[in-house]
Amino acid sequence: MITKQDLTQLKQKGITEEQVLNQLKQHKTGFPYADIQRPATPGDGIIVINQEEKNRYISIYIEAINSGLDICKFVPASGAASRMFKDLYSFLEIPDDRIPEVVSKPPFSDFFKRLKDFAFYNDLAKLLPDGLDMNSTDAYKLIVKTILAEEGLNYGNKPKGVLKFHRYNNSESTPVEEHLLEAAMYGKNSNNQSFIHFTVSKEHEGLFNDVLDSSKENMEKRHHTTYDVSFSNQKSSTDTIAATPDNEPFRLDNSEILFRPGGHGALIQNLNDLNHDIIFVKNIDNVVPEHLVEDTVLYKKLLTGILIEYRDEVFRILNKLDSFSTLESGISDGLEFISNVLKREVTYLNILKDNNRQERANRIKEILNRPIRVAGMVKNEGEPGGGPFWVKSTTGTISLQVVEGSQIDLKDPEKKSIVDRSTHFNPVDLICSIKDYKGNKFNLLDFVDPATGFISEKSMNGKTLKALELPGLWNGAMAHWLTFFVEVPVTTFNPVKTVFDLLRPQHQPG
Repeated sequence: MITKQDLTQLKQKGITEEQVLNQLKQHKTGFPYADIQRPATPGDGIIVINQEEKNRYISIYIEAINSGLDICKFVPASGAASRMFKDLYSFLEIPDDRIPEVVSKPPFSDFFKRLKDFAFYNDLAKLLPDGLDMNSTDAYKLIVKTILAEEGLNYGNKPKGVLKFHRYNNSESTPVEEHLLEAAMYGKNSNNQSFIHFTVSKEHEGLFNDVLDSSKENMEKRHHTTYDVSFSNQKSSTDTIAATPDNEPFRLDNSEILFRPGGHGALIQNLNDLNHDIIFVKNIDNVVPEHLVEDTVLYKKLLTGILIEYRDEVFRILNKLDSFSTLESGISDGLEFISNVLKREVTYLNILKDNNRQERANRIKEILNRPIRVAGMVKNEGEPGGGPFWVKSTTGTISLQVVEGSQIDLKDPEKKSIVDRSTHFNPVDLICSIKDYKGNKFNLLDFVDPATGFISEKSMNGKTLKALELPGLWNGAMAHWLTFFVEVPVTTFNPVKTVFDLLRPQHQPG
């Protein structure tokens, strides 16, 4: 199955033969569905904060910043924006005689009528012929081609981060610039530094640097900060093997094995390479113009305050467990935190099986000494996205997890009923603590649940293949973290999944 030529290929990618054999086994056996027990809801897994608590948590955040908290913003921004323009690519395939009908109905009726409302319109207009009849079939297709094609704006091949999303009075802005703005408003440390890390494709780094070169200096002056911007690429060692329908390695015409990117779960490796106390995680396309950023800033501070409070309590308990004189108190506090805060049944956790105090303390340490994340959750108003659930592990422990629809057996009436009762979804708004109570950085790879991957069907050159995605960054890759969910308003969630989303009010000038 694995040849000498294959081993050479694996060595070049930094992938072991054992990894490949395990992935082929996963292709064969598949992944188990998540054993969801009930949805996380307000009061049962989702924390709802009142105004008085908001002020307190924001104060905790401000005090921590003033005391030298080391923070960084992490933005997954790899890949081209081709999926954002999927409908435009489909439009080019429509027969000419059907174009009038298609452009008379949403979304294309709005798209062409409101073309000037796109922040990239001025750039587009410069590339269109003078005197073009904008209401002709030829014009419609030319406009779309000019947006997508390499000889035009090339938006179909560029990453989302460098596309023009928003228009201001005398300029336009990209998601990269909006993330820089956010970083200055809630991610500035006591030395007025704003650290921000983008995961990008190697071939796109130049485009990101072009945006930074044109805007960074002006934004530093305006927001009284110094940006420290870094990049990393998704590692080839995180690529996964593609398989045939018979679960054999899918081979290219030159007999090489086809490897595919392992999905956003591969970015746990990039996150693991950072060395900050607290890291904000937010997707590249979830940004708004400056006049709407207030809620985003407020809730980032609030979520961070909540994280700090829980982290300090966990650290206090762990430090107690390190000292003989406070061991008994540490055990008592630890059991209370596990039971009342994490809402875990201690009977499942093997804490009470042994009367030996040190063994109990060690087990509590094992449960609490982990990375911590606080994740914002938005009321479900029909937007796509994974949801918060209480999930039972193979060991019987029930904990909070972010679960994607593909991880749930919706043919099971009981699981379908649980999904139907869910009230919130995950907007990917995470605050992460990645160091332990002694200041040592965790190896985040130790906390991944490898059984939470996903297999999908794809094709190449007319041949069917099976693609394997690694446990998602905020799903299985963080499955064994300490997790807290907090309700945040929908105003903090404004993703641009399709080009039409840019016409929504929250992406238009104020």
